[in-house]
Amino acid sequence: MKEMELKYGCNPNQKPSKIFMEDGSELPVQVLCGKPGYINFLDAFNGWQLVKELKAATGLPAATSFKHVSPAGAAVGLPLSDTLAKIYWVDDLGELSPLACAYARARGADRMSSFGDFISLSDVCDVSTAKIIKREVSDGVIAPGYEPEALEILKSKKNGNYNIIQIDESYVPMPQEKKQVYGITFEQGRNELKIDNAILENVVTKNKDIPDSAKIDLVISLITLKYTQSNSVCFAYGGQAIGIGAGQQSRVHCTRLAGSKADNWMLRQCPKVLNLEFVDGLGRANRDNAIDNYIGDDYMDVLADGKWEKIFKVKPEVFTKEEKREWISKFDGISLGSDAFFPFSDNIDRAKKSGVKYVAQPGGSVRDDIVISACDEYGMAMAFTGIRLFHH
Repeated sequence: MKEMELKYGCNPNQKPSKIFMEDGSELPVQVLCGKPGYINFLDAFNGWQLVKELKAATGLPAATSFKHVSPAGAAVGLPLSDTLAKIYWVDDLGELSPLACAYARARGADRMSSFGDFISLSDVCDVSTAKIIKREVSDGVIAPGYEPEALEILKSKKNGNYNIIQIDESYVPMPQEKKQVYGITFEQGRNELKIDNAILENVVTKNKDIPDSAKIDLVISLITLKYTQSNSVCFAYGGQAIGIGAGQQSRVHCTRLAGSKADNWMLRQCPKVLNLEFVDGLGRANRDNAIDNYIGDDYMDVLADGKWEKIFKVKPEVFTKEEKREWISKFDGISLGSDAFFPFSDNIDRAKKSGVKYVAQPGGSVRDDIVISACDEYGMAMAFTGIRLFHH
């Protein structure tokens, strides 16, 4: 197929809409089920690039959960601890494949943002991964292939209308890319920059020690940022993004947003949260919303209004700010990537509150010395990559 007609563009009033190859060649994708839309394809193609690069950089299966052209989560296929399996709602599925672990991590990083996501998988979708996808609210998935049983599981979603895309993994795009804004065509070279451990060699802080596990996390954060709407900052830990701050005009607001999401990821693992007793029949999405509210500072309002009885079997104890801070302080060795330089040290101050110990950013600010000094004060190791990763 050389072109594919779509129902509409970003919004229903934007018609006609289609995807096609400008040189008249065949599209590198097949739709195996459903009718993906304009935004679905934007998420699918951005996500596919992300997971393809993550796998190339780490050698591990990779997955990402995309919403509105930015990742809500991205991860590689490292095994899950019992605690992570529980907070990702997959502890009842038995042993998971590496690809399934990658998607469980990607979906679980920020479950509220991942609601209704578009999924990208670096490897052939197996049954283990399909079983996780089957139970979550999602718009569709793109992968280089599907095991027959996995495909049947996915086709049963949404009454047979779930969007399933297969991409030719040998496809190589043209070196120049174009888009139009207000009828004016923009052209640029594709961002083919390779991200691997080599870009972490210029460590500018007194602490020069970045262990291999942290290098993997920094690479994950930087590749994630390469496909995140700028400005953007990404916290990563244990083989996955745990907090992504996307599309903010101020760098420190990116860091605050990403840091708050990372904090929520940590707090979900606290026994006080793990031991919450939900009323029977409450769905995963409603449980996620309840946990987010419980972790939030305004949960006293819910307790006071008596709404808890619709959510919990037992009225939960208040989760105090002091208890939250104590729990978060148990985490250390978090990695942080930034798509452009930090102009002020306030970003480092905020990162420290979420256990950041390793930082990767381009450098090049007139205040680099102040940012380096802040890292030295906290004992952080920071690498200047010399590369900017803006994505628009």
